[in-house]
Amino acid sequence: MKMLNFRSQVKSATLVLKPHAVKLTRDVNDADDLIQETILRALTNEDKFQQGTNIKAWLFTIMKNIFINDYRKKVKRNTILDTTDNLHYLNSAIVTTNAGERSFVMNDIRNALMKISHELRVPFLMHYKGYKYQEIAEQLNLPLGTVKSRIFFARKELKSLLENDYR
Repeated sequence: MKMLNFRSQVKSATLVLKPHAVKLTRDVNDADDLIQETILRALTNEDKFQQGTNIKAWLFTIMKNIFINDYRKKVKRNTILDTTDNLHYLNSAIVTTNAGERSFVMNDIRNALMKISHELRVPFLMHYKGYKYQEIAEQLNLPLGTVKSRIFFARKELKSLLENDYR
């Protein structure tokens, strides 16, 4: 009977853990994982729980400790160890980037834009450059609704063309 009482107390207290877990992790999925790990640890360490103490506080402590330990593991994992004689990697301030992939993607976008009809492309490009719907409507002498629908259809067509290219 004691075991069932403990499990029911843990189950009822887990509802309170969710907001705290989301606050710690800043992600709903990670919060769910943290809660699950907390419950697992609580159930495996049931013998360490003293009857009459606050089970919510006990669970919060377990959760906080799990979060801190996971954080420390992540920091350790991301630490760079430089074993070179002159500490080249740590002293290197130059960062090189490769824009090759970005170049290919931009070329694909430009090619897809050229496949879209002129009446859809022009309002879309103006909107992309930062013009407001009303400004586009005034410059092209079109109704506001027409501008919005052309931009919508241009996006839809562009998405379809790009999805076909990357399949």
